[in-house]
Amino acid sequence: MNSKEKAKRKNSSTNMGRPGLTAFSIILILLVLVAASTWFIPEVTNAKLSDIVMAPVNGFVDAIDVCIFVLILGGFLAMVKKTGALEAGIATLVKKLKGRELLIIPVLMFIFSIGGTTYGMLEETVGFYILLTATMVAIGYDSIVGSAIVLLGAGSGVLGSTINPFAVGAAISALPEGIEANQAIILPLGIILWLSAYLISVFFVMRYARKVKKDKGSTFLSLQERKDMEEEFVKKSHDETDVKLTKKQKNVLWLFGLTFIVMIVGFIPWVDFGVISAEVADSGKHWSAILTGQPFGYFYFLDAATWFLLMAVIIGIVGDLGEEGIVDTFMEGVGEIVSVVMIIAVARGISVIMSITGLGEYIIENAVEALRGTSAYVFTPLNYILHLFLSVLIPSSSGLANLSTPIVAPIASGIGLNPSVTIMSYVAANGLINLITPTCGAIMGGLALAKVEYRTWFRWSFKVVLTIGIVSMIILTAAMVIVS
Repeated sequence: MNSKEKAKRKNSSTNMGRPGLTAFSIILILLVLVAASTWFIPEVTNAKLSDIVMAPVNGFVDAIDVCIFVLILGGFLAMVKKTGALEAGIATLVKKLKGRELLIIPVLMFIFSIGGTTYGMLEETVGFYILLTATMVAIGYDSIVGSAIVLLGAGSGVLGSTINPFAVGAAISALPEGIEANQAIILPLGIILWLSAYLISVFFVMRYARKVKKDKGSTFLSLQERKDMEEEFVKKSHDETDVKLTKKQKNVLWLFGLTFIVMIVGFIPWVDFGVISAEVADSGKHWSAILTGQPFGYFYFLDAATWFLLMAVIIGIVGDLGEEGIVDTFMEGVGEIVSVVMIIAVARGISVIMSITGLGEYIIENAVEALRGTSAYVFTPLNYILHLFLSVLIPSSSGLANLSTPIVAPIASGIGLNPSVTIMSYVAANGLINLITPTCGAIMGGLALAKVEYRTWFRWSFKVVLTIGIVSMIILTAAMVIVS
C-alpha cells in the first residue's frame, strides 16, 4: 500500500470511527461545570458531590411527564412503521411531489411555527423528526433538512411567541404587583419576531436543500452520519413507480394524522381564545375531557401520552398485527427510544442543579443590577445577551420566566423602560438558544432520532442562529426605544 492510499485510509477511518463527544458526554460535562462554578461563589449554595451524582436521576423525576410521553411515542411510531404504511405513504408523497419538492419546506415550517408561537411546540415535535427526515431523504435531501424543518420551523414560532402560555403567559403571571404587561405591545412584537425568524430560517434551509439535491457531496453530514442515514431512512429495494397504498395502510395513515391533530388541538390554549369558557374547562365537563379528564387546551404530556397509547393499540388492530404483534412491536419501539429519554433526563439535571444552588437568581440579580441606569440602547441588547446565557443553563421557558421576570421587570420599569419589551427579550433569547443548546433535551433527542450528531447540527445552524439573533436584537432595541 503506497503513502497516498495509507493517508486516504487513515482519513476515512478517522471520519468513520471517531464521532467525538456524544450527547451524553456534552451534557454531563456541562452539568459538572455548572456545579463546580458554585464552589467559587460564596453567595450561592455550593453543590455537593451527591447533588452532582443525583442530578441525572432528579432530572428524570423533574421531566417524568415528558419522558413518559416520548417512551409511548416510540411505541406508537414503531406500530405505524410495522404496518408499512409510513414507508408507502412517504413514497407516494414523493411521487406526487415530483418537481415541486422544494415547496413543501416553507409550508411545513410555517405549520410548525404556528404551533410554536401559540403554545410553545417543542418537546411535542420529537415524533416528527423521524417522519420528516425519512420524507426529506426520500425526496433527495438529507437528514439535516428534515431536522431543520422541525426545529427551525417550531423554534421560529417559539422565539416569537404571541400567546404561548409557557413563555409569554408564564412571564406575565410572574410580574410583581404594580407592574403590568401591555398585550398591544407583546402581540405585534411577537409577530414581527416570529415572521422574521421564520423567513430567515426558510431562506437558509431551502438554499441548503437545493445544494444537497444538486450535489450530495455538499452535505454537512460526516461519512458515519451518511452511513447511518442510509441504513435508517434509505430503502434501496423500494421501487417508487410500483408503490400502491393498500386500504389497510390508508386507514393507518388517516389514524396517524388524526393522532397528531388531536394532540396539537389538545395543547392549544382555547380558553385564552374564548372558544372554551374557563368555568367549563375547570369543571372537566367539556366533551373533549372524555378520555383523560382534561379538555382541549388543558392537555399536557401525560394526556398526550395516554392518547398516543390508545391510538397505538387501535393502529395495531387496524393494521392486523395481532395481540402478540401489537405488544412486541410496541415494546420494541419503546426500547429503541430509551436513549432519547435518557438524554432529556440528563439535560434536565442541569436545571435541577441551578435550582438547588440558587445560581440562577445570583446571576440575574447581579447582571441586571449592573444595567440599572443605562439607556434603552444599552439595556435591551445586554439584557437579551444575558438571557441567551441563562437559557443555556435553564432551557425551560416557564422556568426561566419565573426566575427572571420578577427581577428584571421592576428594574426596567424603574429606569423608565417598558416591561413588556423585557418580557419579549427573554422570550426571544430563550427561543433562540433552544435552537442550538445541548442542554435542551428535546433538541438532542430529536437529533438522535434523525441520526444527526450535535456537533454537525451546531456547525450547520450557527449562521442561521447568529443571523436570527442579530435581527431579533435590533427589533427588540428599536421596540424599546419607540415604546419607552
